[in-house]
Amino acid sequence: MEQAVYSLCFMCSIRCPIRVMVEDGRVKWIQGNENVGAMGSSLCPRGSAGISLLYDKERLQYPLIRTGPRGSGQWRRASWEEALDMAGEKLRQIIAAHGGHSVALTERAQLSTHVSKTFLKAIGSPNHFTHDALCKGSANTACRSLFGVTDGEMGVDLANSRHVVLYGRNLFESIEVKPVRGLINALAKGAKLTYIDPRVTVSATKAHRYWMIRPGTDLALNYALMHVIIKEKLYDAAFVDRWVEGFQDLRKFVQHYTPEWADRETGIPATEIVELAREMSAVKPNCAFHYGYRAAHHTNEIYVRRSILMLNALLGCLEAPGAVFFKKGPGAVGRKPARKLTEQKFPKIEVPRCDKVGTPDFPLPDPAHGVPQMLPHAILNQDPYPIKALLVYRFEPLMSIPDKQLTQKALDALDLIVTIDVNHSDIAWYSDIVLPESIYLERLDCVQQLNSLSPQMFLRHQAVTPRYDTLEGPMILKALGERIGIGEYFPYESVEDLVRWQLEPTGFRLEDFAEKGFVSYTSEKLFWDRSEGMKFKTPSGKIEFRSSLLENAGFESFPTYESMSSPPEPDQFRLITGRQALHTHVSTQNNMYLNEITPENEIWLNRGRAERLGIRNHDLVRVSSSRGSGTIRAFVTDLIHPEAAFMLHGFGRDSKLATRSYQRGVSDSLLQESITDMVGGSPALHHTFVTVTPV
Repeated sequence: MEQAVYSLCFMCSIRCPIRVMVEDGRVKWIQGNENVGAMGSSLCPRGSAGISLLYDKERLQYPLIRTGPRGSGQWRRASWEEALDMAGEKLRQIIAAHGGHSVALTERAQLSTHVSKTFLKAIGSPNHFTHDALCKGSANTACRSLFGVTDGEMGVDLANSRHVVLYGRNLFESIEVKPVRGLINALAKGAKLTYIDPRVTVSATKAHRYWMIRPGTDLALNYALMHVIIKEKLYDAAFVDRWVEGFQDLRKFVQHYTPEWADRETGIPATEIVELAREMSAVKPNCAFHYGYRAAHHTNEIYVRRSILMLNALLGCLEAPGAVFFKKGPGAVGRKPARKLTEQKFPKIEVPRCDKVGTPDFPLPDPAHGVPQMLPHAILNQDPYPIKALLVYRFEPLMSIPDKQLTQKALDALDLIVTIDVNHSDIAWYSDIVLPESIYLERLDCVQQLNSLSPQMFLRHQAVTPRYDTLEGPMILKALGERIGIGEYFPYESVEDLVRWQLEPTGFRLEDFAEKGFVSYTSEKLFWDRSEGMKFKTPSGKIEFRSSLLENAGFESFPTYESMSSPPEPDQFRLITGRQALHTHVSTQNNMYLNEITPENEIWLNRGRAERLGIRNHDLVRVSSSRGSGTIRAFVTDLIHPEAAFMLHGFGRDSKLATRSYQRGVSDSLLQESITDMVGGSPALHHTFVTVTPV
């Protein structure tokens, strides 16, 4: 008998609502949840390939204990009792000898992140890391510097926008179905799209205007746009007067950053810069300069993201249809959100984070996420104290943190590495103990509190029973906690118990999610009153162009622009990375369906530059940097800036148990230098020069 189960996808981190068709205990079909109007039944290729993950014989099937050297591939199957006992005993010994703060946990933020944080809080460790800083830490800091809230508390109403500007935000090859549908609908109604990127992406082909900007010069462009908007009085004067702190300082600062100056720096004609400023002003406030998702490109990234957000503020493109908005939670309608385990009382943590976030050395990045690229340095330098154990929860430090060899050296210095994952990832391959998690189709999960213009809650229902000897993440962490004496912080016997406890203050029950997969606190779109009802959480209560957060920490609000250098040698390029619609970061390259379509990455090279180097399309080339090298096929094209070389992220794996993706292509983390925006917190993933030569 066929049954529809409403759930949430987890083939990426977006968690799109899905409808899973199950017959006789097998998943037959997955599509979007048709009850979610903005999404319909649409689903991306990754979401559709969830069936392949479910029935893949190469996913993790049972606990593993390493029997040979790290990375040797020598394992033995273990029972859950043995694997958890061993992990618990080793953790107990490490905590007794070095303190709970000697344990770090890294994860890709998920619905059970509050359980992971509870585990660390209970043992007295501040060292919880998420993937966020590697992706958008500088955007987080930029938002807090202007509005007092994180980027996760903001959104863009693409569906109702009249003009959207995207800075390398390759939305049409990204991981979010709902925003893509929203922008498509807006374009169909006559909206315009401007796309800015050194490479022609699918998003570029949808745009009314595409600028092939010189890599790393986005800040120069934005200073010039501000110059035009202020000089020609194109800004929303009433909005700026009421809500902006430091406008006159900005006016003085940008007066010398003319479009003609930006033309020389960016390669974008001055007349076109002026034209965009006028076009955006003509449709304000129902337009948006999109501040992006990934903000990890260069060392000035926080100022790039601040400048984008400041452009929105100048035009009053906040809290209006089609503009940037601040997400509303249940409190906006007098209701309460779902509970989290982190709301319990914990012992006070007396030590700083090992990455020094929140200290005078590194004051501004968000300690709620940490800065993972600093973790290898903290381990190797034992500064401010030794890190001895690493718990890795669906996170891939070897593939995601720049300078793979440095990360591997740091891992070698640890006494214990325990990985919770669903795939034979590179970090699982390099771990001591591997604990397999049931995939998203096989488990009930914690509540998703979805704040937006209309706050809702979604639930990931279990569609089928686990195929292999796997467990839910919250149950794995509870079992580990019980073995090291912190079991009282996990007061549930099943994930269903945990979910029902979470829902108690909300007024909703677990059964309320069965019909549509979600519940709504209100159907009304909640915008703030733009005259008197804006609720910025800055000390001034305003949008701080002159930022108290930055300046109190000793940083400038308006830094002088520093010209971006060009590659110094004829065979060198600035390496840029990104994704396509078929793969999610580092997690889907071994998926049978997706691997068949894109089994490895290539390196994009500008045709003119490639010809001068004697490189033809599909030739094998050697790409090398100061950190590593590899062999990869060239994609020779006119669709990339001459100074840039591009490759897809997530390839070049070392795990031999992931046979379809093993050593296919080259990992960008092998090539990238570990350089960080020390104000915002993101790594400068596009700052490395690589040399490309024929093989």
